[in-house]
Amino acid sequence: MKIAMANDHAGTQMKEEIKAYLISQGHEVKDFGTYDNNSCDLSDFVYPAALAVAKGECDRGIFCDGVGYGSALIANKISGCYAAVCQDPLCAKLAREHTDSNILCLGAKIIGGLMSMEIVKTWLSTDPLMEEKYRRRVQKVCDINDKHCVPVK
Repeated sequence: MKIAMANDHAGTQMKEEIKAYLISQGHEVKDFGTYDNNSCDLSDFVYPAALAVAKGECDRGIFCDGVGYGSALIANKISGCYAAVCQDPLCAKLAREHTDSNILCLGAKIIGGLMSMEIVKTWLSTDPLMEEKYRRRVQKVCDINDKHCVPVK
């Protein structure tokens, strides 16, 4: 799987740990930065990473910032991006099963490295539920996206 990664200064260490794990598992990682702990603007890194997911250049995205919500707010502005903030493995499981999220957002100030790794493992290994009611609900979200968001070129 090709995974887009992005972060701000608060998420650099977490991103690097997750990136090393992903590579060790055979995933290809496209790292959009930032690469240090110097104060920066999250959107400068999450926006191009989210575009890569929306365009199909990357299969999924994992974004790390202080709380996770900043990344999700940015990514969810892009047509075709379905970002979920997860703070434990159960949230990650449900985010994949019930919403078929394609971007995982993690808060480095909220959860530690061990928890983030378990979340990533769960999120990557969980498939969406295929029962009709779940597919119908996911499709309704996709329809809202298609009605109100400009397609990414």
